[in-house]
Formats: sequence, structure tokens, C-alpha cells
Amino acid sequence: MTFESSRTLGIVGAVLMLIGFIPFATYVGVIALVGFILILVALHGLGDYYKENGIFNNALYGFIAGIVGVVAAVIAVVYVVLDTSILKTLLADIYPGWKYGDWSKLSGLTPNTSNIPMGDVTAVLGALFAVLAILWIGLIISAFFNRRSLKMLSAKASVGLFSTAGLLLIIGAVLTIVLIGFLLMWIAVLLMLIAFFQMKPQPEQPVTPPAPPP
Repeated sequence: MTFESSRTLGIVGAVLMLIGFIPFATYVGVIALVGFILILVALHGLGDYYKENGIFNNALYGFIAGIVGVVAAVIAVVYVVLDTSILKTLLADIYPGWKYGDWSKLSGLTPNTSNIPMGDVTAVLGALFAVLAILWIGLIISAFFNRRSLKMLSAKASVGLFSTAGLLLIIGAVLTIVLIGFLLMWIAVLLMLIAFFQMKPQPEQPVTPPAPPP
């Protein structure tokens, strides 16, 4: 890959990630994922261009950490819903007379929330918080590796915005627990987009002619 093709992929990927962060955009998760993959490919090309494998490797580790976090969270959700009685117990409290596993008759029952044991509610909320914690930790680990990648790229390309974007990315990941983190991460991607536009190819080194023989 050439410098220009890698840079172009980075620009397109950053634009798609910006769109993917917009809540009302269609297929936000797919758009953001495609954008991230394009940036990953761009970083692979730029890592080769600058002869710094860490640029791509750290971004790849960040991508893998994010995927592992999502998969672990999905497994946790499936475990809570299918393999334990946590959710079924709460539903049985809300719909008296409902039999475990008889999902077809659930819609025809009348809910009653007057006598729900607090312990059953706490169990469901605890499971929900556990899933969110898994996603949060995966996001922080992913942001940590991506920040390392962008910091290396910043040093090689002499574009400080990459380093700033990486810093905002990890701060935003930590603060997603209070929602403002998503805004910071969106700003980080915007700075990354501007940084890709600011990149310039390395000047060609002049070829020094061999010294004449004495």
C-alpha cells in the first residue's frame, strides 16, 4: 500500500466512524465497525511506510480487545437469559401463574408489580451491571492499545493531533460510565480525521553520489 492509499483509507474510515457514533443513524454498529476496519488497514499500511510495526500491532490488539469484550458481554447475557433462573424468577413475580419456559403464554398474562421481592430485582440489576462492566473494561483496554498506536503514528508522522486523539479516546472510554465519554470519543475520532488530512509524505532523501577514488 502507498502512503496516499493508506491515508485515504484512514480518512474514509474516520468519516464512517463519525457517522457510526450518531445515535439516529441507520445501522450505526455496522457503519462504525466498517470504519474501524478501514482505519486498521490504513494503520497497517502506514506502519509499513514508517517501518514501525507497533502502529498496526497495537491497533490490532485494541480491535481484538473490543471484539472480545463484546463477545464476553453477549455470552453473559445469554447465560443470564437461558442458563439461569434470574430473569425467569423476576418474570414469574411480575406475571403470577406463569410457568418457567412457557414463553408463548407470557404475552396473554396480566402483569402485577405490587409484590415483587427486592432480592429478585437486585439479582437482575446485578447481572445487568456485570454485563455493562464487561463492555466497559473491554472498551478501556481497546482504547489503551489504540492510544499507543496513535501515539506512535503521531511521532512518526509529526502530527500531534494523533496523540491528542489517542488521549481523548482513552479518557472518553473511562468516562463512558457517565455518558459524556461517548462525546469525547466522537471528538477523538474527529481529531483523527483532521490528523489524517494533515499528514504529508516523508521527503525523499537525496542520493549522495559515491566519493571519487583518490
